[in-house]
Amino acid sequence: MNWNQVEGNWEQLKGKAQQQWGKLTNDDLDVIAGNRRELAGRIQVAYGKSEEEAETEIDNWLGKH
Repeated sequence: MNWNQVEGNWEQLKGKAQQQWGKLTNDDLDVIAGNRRELAGRIQVAYGKSEEEAETEIDNWLGKH
């Protein structure tokens, strides 16, 4: 799946994102609204990860869907 598909299907994928990153709240997921940079930033803050680590996690997550 590519990120354009994620953006277009964010409402359906929010639950899967929450399963992957349980520290993200429903409010976080609403604000992210399919924006990859916003998701990476929220992962960085919630998990104390670097930008590179967050991007790698997102890429791995995309590969599963």
